[in-house]
Amino acid sequence: MLFKKLETKWKVSHKWEMISIFLVFATTGSSSVYVAKPIIKFIGITKENLNPFAYWVLYIIIGFIFYQILLVLIGWLFGQFKFFWNFEKKMIRRFGLKKFVD
Repeated sequence: MLFKKLETKWKVSHKWEMISIFLVFATTGSSSVYVAKPIIKFIGITKENLNPFAYWVLYIIIGFIFYQILLVLIGWLFGQFKFFWNFEKKMIRRFGLKKFVD
């Protein structure tokens, strides 16, 4: 029943599209954390030289930025660019940055 709701909401017509969308979400989540770690080190931010709270806030922000970029790139690799580009535009609008996508 949940999958039927998602099929309707996401406007997909084939099961393989649902599978590829789920794979993109899973791959992107793992990859964004993997990419954020060396970026944090390159900038010179460590738990030792920064308040732990500030470290984790920056880590999450940097990971989130790379998540947005990787979502579209990995979505393109899986043949779902249009879906994820529209998903990104919707998310950007929700953050109040509507002028950047319209």
